[in-house]
Amino acid sequence: MRRCLAACLLCVWSLPLLAACPDWSPGRAERELAALHARLEAWNTAYRRDGSSPVSDAVYDQASARLDTWHHCFPGLVPASPPATTGPAGELAHPVAQAGLAKLQGRDAVQAWLARREDVWLQPKVDGVAVTLVYDRGRLARAISRGNGRSGQDWTARVARLPAVPGRLPAGAPARVVLQGELYRRLEAHVQAKRGGIGARSTVAGWLARDHLAAEPARRVGLFVWGWPDGPATMQARLAGLAALGFPDTARWSHPVADADELHEWRQRWYRGPMPFATDGVVLKQGHRPSGHDWRPAPPDWAVAWKYPPRETLAAVRHVAFRIGRTGRITPLLQLRPVVLDGRTIRRVAVGSLVRWRRLDIRPGDRVVIALAGATIPRLEGVAWRAAERPAVSPPDPAAYHALSCWHPTPGCEQQFLARLEWLAGPEALDLPGLGPGTWHALVEAGLVGGLLDWLALAPDTLRRAEGIGKVRAGRLAAAFAAARRRPFAAWLEALGVPPGWDVGATADWTALTRRREAAWRALPGLGPVRAADLRAFFDHPEVRRLARRLAAAGIDGFRTP
Repeated sequence: MRRCLAACLLCVWSLPLLAACPDWSPGRAERELAALHARLEAWNTAYRRDGSSPVSDAVYDQASARLDTWHHCFPGLVPASPPATTGPAGELAHPVAQAGLAKLQGRDAVQAWLARREDVWLQPKVDGVAVTLVYDRGRLARAISRGNGRSGQDWTARVARLPAVPGRLPAGAPARVVLQGELYRRLEAHVQAKRGGIGARSTVAGWLARDHLAAEPARRVGLFVWGWPDGPATMQARLAGLAALGFPDTARWSHPVADADELHEWRQRWYRGPMPFATDGVVLKQGHRPSGHDWRPAPPDWAVAWKYPPRETLAAVRHVAFRIGRTGRITPLLQLRPVVLDGRTIRRVAVGSLVRWRRLDIRPGDRVVIALAGATIPRLEGVAWRAAERPAVSPPDPAAYHALSCWHPTPGCEQQFLARLEWLAGPEALDLPGLGPGTWHALVEAGLVGGLLDWLALAPDTLRRAEGIGKVRAGRLAAAFAAARRRPFAAWLEALGVPPGWDVGATADWTALTRRREAAWRALPGLGPVRAADLRAFFDHPEVRRLARRLAAAGIDGFRTP
């Protein structure tokens, strides 16, 4: 119920999307527009023909608005017609057109719409797969997917297997009944504000696309009837009639509303409270509407949607960087053109792993989908579409970085070395106040720290040679460094980066640890051969042993050398 509306949404996304036109040559502009046009066409095909949703409505709307913007930037390069929405041959015609819904933006628009109408009802906008059901003399005769609104696929055999869809109406039902509704995934106490759509629509579409729909997924599909085109004239009568036909949920989830405040209260309740299905907004309907004969596959003026805040957004990739962590793990980072999602400005997002980045093959210029994990942390959902021109990106060599590499800030090792220092000062290790990434970077840049423990010998006057460190701060840092000498042996082991998985506090002697063989490590509870080998390699490493001797010379408790 969305695809024909994208052109109307350009004004909604105007601030982030109507920026300066891209500085492209005509040839590149033509290729970029063609790539986006093809992606929208593929999404439309999946939605119209199969009922699946490769992307959320918010992402689709933004991509459509982006295409419209580019058409204005580069008129005449490619056809300005919208992506095709026709399905394959052999479709069934809908007896009554399935109409999309216009979307209101904000309470002011809602108030204006309500002000011109009476007898308005509210329903949840169930996030599922739209279907038309045709009952002939009380029996289910046809089930048709939404398709392009005029025609769709024959889903009769599959829908007939769903317990939620009656195969026969009660005695006394009209000779012919046409219903429109949503096949949805049944959920337990689903909270939309916390979990979003969780792919519920695509899950149902995938079940219905199977050659054989098993009994278990069939039981997990529910039906919400939102339209009885040729039913009784009033909403109250239609709701009562649907309940009598065996569809009581429509009445349960339909409420009359008098004003925007009452509507907002219901909308918030459904958005933040437990629901049996995923929803992406609410639907406002006039109780009285035209008969089904007058319905068209276009947004009517007697019903509108008020969507929930988008949980995803499109972002353009500016640059692909690679962060090397303390253990040598390489994390790809996407530098983005700033986007706003749920009031947060997002400029970067982590891909997760080098393997995932290679699989997704993300390059500058690509458009990606960003969501918020736990409403705070940006999360990469996937690639929306790829740029027509994609520069090469060379990641660091994974073989050059591991848990025992980069003990000094030599070329190529700067990131991992700084990460070692940050860990050393962090709460998991020495817990030194005032030692953040910026301070460590300043000390390294000034040439004061070229090894993991060089800071132990720094006096206040020496510290002041680093940029941004004055007399007071130098004194505080020197005091923190002096206090580190009194930290326990276990904290110092963590500071050096000892592999995890064993009880550090159980041993308080460096010599005993260096003499422990791999078989002895493997004998510890919970330690397998890989972790035991890591521990043996750590205590045998020349740089680690050199650091231990330095700690012994500094009088740090527990570091007695053999």
